[in-house]
Order: sequence, then C-alpha cells, then structure tokens
Amino acid sequence: MIEDHQGSDYFLEIKDIVQVVEFSPFEWSSNLLAVGTTSRVIVGSCRFQEEDKEVDGLQFEQLRDFHHGPRVTAIAWSPQTALAIIPRILRLVTAGGDRILRLFKSDLKNEDAVQLLEGHTDYVNDVVFEPEKGDQLASVSDDHTCRVWDLSGVQKASFPLGSAGMSIKWHPMDSLKIMVGEKNGTIRFYNLLSQQPLLSLDCTSKPLRSADWCLGDALKVAVMGAGDLLIFDTSRSSLPVEKKPIFSEGGKQALWCKSNPNIVATVGAPQGQIKVLNTKFNQVLLNVTCPVSYGLSWHFRMPILVAGVDRQLKFWVIHST
Repeated sequence: MIEDHQGSDYFLEIKDIVQVVEFSPFEWSSNLLAVGTTSRVIVGSCRFQEEDKEVDGLQFEQLRDFHHGPRVTAIAWSPQTALAIIPRILRLVTAGGDRILRLFKSDLKNEDAVQLLEGHTDYVNDVVFEPEKGDQLASVSDDHTCRVWDLSGVQKASFPLGSAGMSIKWHPMDSLKIMVGEKNGTIRFYNLLSQQPLLSLDCTSKPLRSADWCLGDALKVAVMGAGDLLIFDTSRSSLPVEKKPIFSEGGKQALWCKSNPNIVATVGAPQGQIKVLNTKFNQVLLNVTCPVSYGLSWHFRMPILVAGVDRQLKFWVIHST
C-alpha cells in the first residue's frame, strides 16, 4: 500500500486551480486528458512509461486551451473524438457554474467551435455522451431533472427526478439505458425509448454524493453515500451487497477503475483524502491526503488514477494482486 500526504508517481503543474479532470473513456482516444479549471478547459495527450519504455515517467503534450468563462463543473468526452484520422476531430462537453452546457469541437488546426446548450435552471452536477455514436448527451442537475440533448442543442427528453441529480452514466454495453443517481439515495435506470424507469436501487446511506456504473462489469454499481462506499450487484438485490465506512466526515466521490472491475477510488470531504480499494480482496491500495482535491479519473487501459490538487494534477499507478 502507498501511504503519504503529498506524494504521487507523476505530477503536472497547471496555471489555474483544477476543478475537474477527465481521461477519455474510449480505447481509440484513451491517451487524451481534459482539465477544467476556474475559467478554462485544457486538453492534452498523455504518454506513460508503463506503456512506452522510451518515455521517462510522464510525457504531456498540450493540444488545446479553450476559454470557458465560468468555473467548469463537469466534463465528458465524445466517442467521435479521433486524432488518428484526417481531419482530426476533438469533441467534448462541459457543464459550467452558470448552468449552461458547452459543446466544444476542434480540428486542432484552424477551426474551434463552441455551442451553448441552455435549459437547466440550477447547478449541473454531471454530464455524459452516448458512448456508441456520440450523437446524444445527457445531464443531471440540482433542478431535479435529467435532460437528453442532441448535438444541435435540441432537448430530446427530460426526466423529472425526486431530488437533485448527482450522477449520470451511459454504459457502452447497453446504450439504450442511462443510470441516474439522486441526492435522496435513489438510483434509477431509464429506458431511453420509453423514457420509463426499468430498475431502482436504494442507497441506504444518504445523502448520495456520487454513483458510478462499472465499465468492466455492468451489473456492478458503486455509490458514495454520506461517508460510506456502497457496492450494488443489480442481479442480486436493489440494496447494497457491501457497505464500507470510509470517511467519518463524509465523502464526495466513488469511481470504478476502468481496467479492473474490482478496484474503486474514493475521495473524502473536507480534507481531500483519496483512498483506493480492491473490493474483492478488501485491500486498501492507496491512502493519501491532499489539501485540496477536485475530480478523479481513471485511465481507460491502465490502473492509473489522476486527481486535481490545487494547481497540480497528481497521478498514481495502482498496483493490485
């Protein structure tokens, strides 16, 4: 187990305070990283020595620095992003502190475009692209709605929620469903065609701060409720099959590792403690305390975790049995 207060395997300096960080969750663009700050979105390409022996540690190439205006509160990558083709396409969406979604598109040469998607009446907590074609995106908000949009900014659907929407996930193995985690502890799976709920889970620790749908095992859901990590197996029960007290003062986030379906990263509040656990073997793989911690993201192919820590990005390589 790695345990320290400031250390990491790699780090990058950022000119502004990091609010959100997001690796691309798609194989063909998995080296891309987006960083949302108090006023900008920085996009770059990462190479790690774990995948390329010619790299010394971490190699980061900044590709774009978009002016954003308000503070970035969430980022999602589009599966349409592809840099190995001509013309190159970079597409992502952000949520801002002004309740507006911004759809960015660039060819990394001459053409940068941003489109505003307006409609939410309160703080937007999460946003996600449809993972197959990327022709739709969805968002959840403190305005008690989940909204689905097309790329022209037209709102295609709106689901009323019982409380603030904290998390929204769209699984590549079933692109006709979305998962919404609500602050009141309810997690619902919706059918996008019928716009009806299919399944509901009950988070017994409230309030729900975040919920994540496991990429490697679509039956598993991880939730940060109050200070507890809750694990659901949707084939077994609507109640959690595991409940682990993690943070005595409350937690902020729980996030499945994309390359290992047994590993979960968590962030506590308010002290910024980051814990990574192997849920299969009940091991703590990482336990670090950072003075300020905003946002977590896992690399798609490797067990590398990144966190925003003030004006830095810190990266940890997680080793598990």
